[in-house]
Amino acid sequence: MARFELVMPKMGESIIEATILKWSVDIGGDIEAEDTVLEIATDKVDSEVPAPVDGKLVERMFEEGAVVPVGEVIAIIETEAAGHEAPAPVAEAPAAATATQEVPYVPNPAAAPAATAEPEGMRFYSPLVLNIARTEGVSMAQLENIPGTGRRGRVTKKDILAYVAGNGHAAAPAPAAPAAPAPAPAPAAKPAATQEVAKRAPKEITFTHSGNYEIQEMDRMRKLIAKNMVNSKQVSAHVTSFVEADVTSLVMWRNRVKNQFMEEYGEKLTFTPIFIQAVVKALREHPMVNSSIDGEKILIKKDINIGVAVALPNDNLIVPVIRHADRLNLAGLSAAINDLASRARSNNLRPDELEGGTYTVSNVGTFGNVMGTPIILQPQVAILATGAIRKLPAVLETPQGDVIAIRQKMFLSHSYDHRIIDGALGGRFVKRVGDILESWDLDQDI
Repeated sequence: MARFELVMPKMGESIIEATILKWSVDIGGDIEAEDTVLEIATDKVDSEVPAPVDGKLVERMFEEGAVVPVGEVIAIIETEAAGHEAPAPVAEAPAAATATQEVPYVPNPAAAPAATAEPEGMRFYSPLVLNIARTEGVSMAQLENIPGTGRRGRVTKKDILAYVAGNGHAAAPAPAAPAAPAPAPAPAAKPAATQEVAKRAPKEITFTHSGNYEIQEMDRMRKLIAKNMVNSKQVSAHVTSFVEADVTSLVMWRNRVKNQFMEEYGEKLTFTPIFIQAVVKALREHPMVNSSIDGEKILIKKDINIGVAVALPNDNLIVPVIRHADRLNLAGLSAAINDLASRARSNNLRPDELEGGTYTVSNVGTFGNVMGTPIILQPQVAILATGAIRKLPAVLETPQGDVIAIRQKMFLSHSYDHRIIDGALGGRFVKRVGDILESWDLDQDI
């Protein structure tokens, strides 16, 4: 018998620890590779940790509620394989990105949409399952229809191999035994780094409240959002510039092509991908806005990874990232945004899909807001809020003189870090985004 050390996986470039939410396997319980051993949470996203090997869980190093550093051994799995005890390497998160999981670039409007290995439904598939599917020629549509015997109906390695062995006919899943109640969480000491941060944090001020009120505890995500927003205000010198853009031609063009766009690409054409396309073009022309600060050094990012703020059903906010947004055309951006937003609202994002953003766009117009003063998402140095598009009277210059006409107008609000972006650059950038939207060609094809 051999003992396998299961470690806390690396969940992203800036994640140094994770909280154990729930153990899915009791001590002494049998485990198959790809079965969920425990559920964990970071300040980015919740995730499941699957077993890398078959065996039996013989030891749990931490209880539920414990905060564990990345790379720390969290459980011991006893396997039948011969070998010596050795610590496992720090594994990437079970849902780490693969090249085939990215939303594909659509080369031109005439080309058919490319196939993608990204799940179209709401189910999570491990890299191992996706790799078997690709190797055996199992399409995503077929994968979606395979009954899963894993936790929450998840398709395991056993399920897809049974499907392949049966020539496309999946075996009926065996009923799962009810899980024994997990032991009550015990308080655990936080790592030294966490304790040091706590020491530096400002003391909370206690207020006396009067009148009628209801006490409501913040959920974990709201606490993290509050901490990150306060931290951003303390780190960055926020300045906001505003531009009003006449987007009449853009609105008329979208109304004309949106049905055709749906027929050709199977995606709803919203204004958000159009806004992002304009932002990407402006970032290419103003690379300093696509940067971050490291001490007294400025890191100008070569990749353009756009974060898109998404409001969740519980009114919390999450910001998934479209990587290499400058390589996607309008169809590719629409597919990426619609997919990320859908999976964000159903809590099916991968941890890496919330990492690596270089600039963020928040469409506050979807809530009917005219403008906003967004807070920068660290370590970025700027963020754009796009307001609601409204019909307004405007003065137009014509060869016959000035006239008043009804136009479609919107505000763009650009918050930026005044430590490295002065008003000239910050204002020039948002004005350029507005100019791109105003000059939209009404006669162009999709």
